[in-house]
Amino acid sequence: MKATQLQALPRERFEELVADALDEVPPDLMRLMNNVVVLVEDRNPDEPDLLGLYEGFALTERGWQYGGELPDRIMIYREAICDICETEDDVVEEVTITVVHEIAHHFGIDDDRLHDLGWA
Repeated sequence: MKATQLQALPRERFEELVADALDEVPPDLMRLMNNVVVLVEDRNPDEPDLLGLYEGFALTERGWQYGGELPDRIMIYREAICDICETEDDVVEEVTITVVHEIAHHFGIDDDRLHDLGWA
């Protein structure tokens, strides 16, 4: 049985953890990220247990007609992540995994491939 659940971290602290995770992404990859914004939300209203979500057109799906689009969005869900963590260190690890997972979707990497790579 799981020990006590961590209370949701304050938004400001959680946003710092997301920023730290983004800082860990190699600069060469960050330079390739195009027209995408990373946001922190409390929960996904349709799937409250979802940890993160990528909405947009993966780089592999963008053709010559792509242009003038609103930025793609990566949402990281604070309360859902805190729900499955026992310590702040657990949150740091889960935020990193979730950020990498959603960035991978931006690059067109699907869940099956992420699972093969150990990031699912």
